[in-house]
Amino acid sequence: MLRKEFRFTAFFIVLGLMLATSCASKKKAAREPFNTVIQTARSYTGTPYRYGGTTRAGMDCSALVYHSYYAVGISMPRISTDQSKMGKSIRTNDIKPGDVLFFATGKKKKQVTHSGIVTETSRGDVRFIHSSTSLGVSEDFLSNNYWSKAFLFARRILD
Repeated sequence: MLRKEFRFTAFFIVLGLMLATSCASKKKAAREPFNTVIQTARSYTGTPYRYGGTTRAGMDCSALVYHSYYAVGISMPRISTDQSKMGKSIRTNDIKPGDVLFFATGKKKKQVTHSGIVTETSRGDVRFIHSSTSLGVSEDFLSNNYWSKAFLFARRILD
């Protein structure tokens, strides 16, 4: 009889610990919504580029930003130029995961035409996810010659 009670008690202790740790991880995730933004963006990796596209069948860069922030309840505009007016401006040295980068990839050197979400920062380099015309949704480094020349500014949507 004692053995059954011990098993019963042990079961509820283990169950309680599992519930406590799962609640703690949910609270941590709630405090760090940028993780959800990044996970959502990465879930689209490999999606082909399609100008004006908004689905897994094909999407452009602004749709990736739009869907990723929508996952945490933030309604972003659908066009990169309009997205570039959201949040607050940040210095390049202060960029962190979840921030949005804006680029001028067209003929006009100062006009926003492309956007991406920062996924990592390390050793002074910034990794970001975006939808490129050649590779679709993929990650690149800001230190890449093409992207460093096209980079305009960064904005923080989440504080």
